[in-house]
Amino acid sequence: MLEVRGLVKTYLMAPEKPGQPPRRVEVLRGVDLDIAPGEMVALTGPSGSGKSTFLNVLGALDVPTAGEVRFEGEEVFGRDEPGLAVFRNETIGFIFQSHHLLPEFTALENATMPALIRRVPRAEARRAALEMLDLVGLGDRVDHRPGELSGGEQQRVALARALCMKPRLLLADEPTGNLDPATAEGIHRLLGDLNLRLGITMVIVTHNEQLAEALPRRLRLSAGRLA
Repeated sequence: MLEVRGLVKTYLMAPEKPGQPPRRVEVLRGVDLDIAPGEMVALTGPSGSGKSTFLNVLGALDVPTAGEVRFEGEEVFGRDEPGLAVFRNETIGFIFQSHHLLPEFTALENATMPALIRRVPRAEARRAALEMLDLVGLGDRVDHRPGELSGGEQQRVALARALCMKPRLLLADEPTGNLDPATAEGIHRLLGDLNLRLGITMVIVTHNEQLAEALPRRLRLSAGRLA
């Protein structure tokens, strides 16, 4: 499903002293990776190793300096910016450490957002969101706003939102980083269950080595390279 070849990401930083050229910071240094449909992959590594940058490039949120990312044979960055926006909306679900829910909206309204952005009819969007909220165990909390939900419940709403349109690839960046250990373990179990039920390919960045060891495939990013 996903082929990464020679992926490089370099940032130009301000020079240390006036008159000096910009500093080049290599975050990713020639990453190669193949991910099969339905795989569930954990990505670990120390802070600053490039994990979030790698995930952002996989999700077409950031453009690589060099290399290729192919999804089902298509070079992702061969698309223009509107095409990349369509790719993100139709193909990928995102979960972040912060749930980024809209506080004035209910769980159901938050979960329908990807469908509404895709201009899915409101009734159909509502049905899809209700299905996912029920699947993540929040079928009885759909009318609650984020402030009325626990941290774990808020992250479950974010997960339902990410899965609302049943994307083929789910990218999760520290999805349990703000949760207590017991709640975090529950979210990881839920991700595993959804992977089996829905067959969605998942790449999950985590600092928690114990949780990563529970996943079928584990990769480590260090100094911009995969091990």
